[in-house]
Amino acid sequence: MLGGQGADGTGCSLSGADAAMDRTLEALYGSGGGGGSGGDGATAGRGGGSQGAASGARSGGLGGSAPQVARWLGDIRTYFPTSVVQVMQRDAIDRLGLSALLLEPEMLEAVEADVHLVGTLLSLNKAMPETTKNTARAVVRKVVADLEKRLATRTRATLTGALDRSARISRPRHRDIDWDRTIRANLKNYLPDHRTVVPERLIGFGRAARGVKKDVVLCIDQSGSMAASVVYASVFGAVLASMRSLATRLVVFDTSVVDLTEELDDPVDVLFGTQLGGGTDINRALAYCQSQITRPADTVVVLISDLYEGGIREEMLGRVAAMKASGVQFVALLALSDEGAPSYDREHAAALAALGAPAFACTPDLFPEVMAAAIERRQLPIPDMAMHQ
Repeated sequence: MLGGQGADGTGCSLSGADAAMDRTLEALYGSGGGGGSGGDGATAGRGGGSQGAASGARSGGLGGSAPQVARWLGDIRTYFPTSVVQVMQRDAIDRLGLSALLLEPEMLEAVEADVHLVGTLLSLNKAMPETTKNTARAVVRKVVADLEKRLATRTRATLTGALDRSARISRPRHRDIDWDRTIRANLKNYLPDHRTVVPERLIGFGRAARGVKKDVVLCIDQSGSMAASVVYASVFGAVLASMRSLATRLVVFDTSVVDLTEELDDPVDVLFGTQLGGGTDINRALAYCQSQITRPADTVVVLISDLYEGGIREEMLGRVAAMKASGVQFVALLALSDEGAPSYDREHAAALAALGAPAFACTPDLFPEVMAAAIERRQLPIPDMAMHQ
């Protein structure tokens, strides 16, 4: 901020709230706060030289103690809106190597909770002392509750409609007639003189009866780069599991496979059951998911992964082809987050597209529409420029 230390050559100095705001920015982005502003400093903080960057930053910036950082977190919430606070928190963690301080309860109580913070906490889960876990769970639960409030109602409404429409009947009531399909099915009965189609066969939307109509398998890559996707997928998994017409299974994987279906009544338990980081064996995960399918024609499998495969590529693609041939609706998402397409394996994405399973990045707001399309066995609503071949 101009007018800060040494007046920055402007001849005018800051005072009061402006000076305090400048100090909070200087602590993070100043010469003592991680190597200057902008992307280069952040990159250095994530790279191999993070230790040096962190030590230099703490001597002249935020300092190395949780109380000092906690006070800084309180200050930035005083001076900046929530969206800016979340960006500054992420920069502080990346640039200054502050992840370890998140293991201290007083730090967790001071941060502004968001999806990215949850991802960081999950990556630290195994190193987290017992004294911190309750605070961490409270932070995660707050974020999960906010996401459920934002996403649950619309997801249930969208999928309930899709499930109703997916049950086609041949003798529908008038209000349940699917006019588009009925007309298409009876075009052979078109009478040109009367400009009329005679509907010998009616096709209607069935009303969903009680009981399970579709099976859904969420297969989630828990490598470190997929942290935000893991958070959103866990929330969606809990929402889907709450719908009686769906039988939902949630599987996470790295080089091993863990079935967290029994935890779906509480997405916080699901999240703390994950272990972010490690390798990736998509083939092994798909083999497990394939073994759980009992009604292929009524099953939707959603693979959420950046497709960097450490397993056997040919077998992975063979399993996808076999599932699709059996009637499974297979959906491949490179990410389930608001961050856009991540770095991903383009060769594997192209191979999946050749099998009729295009891989694309999906936002949380679009996910209900994607699932509805899969349930109804219609074309997926892939965003422009989002399909990767």
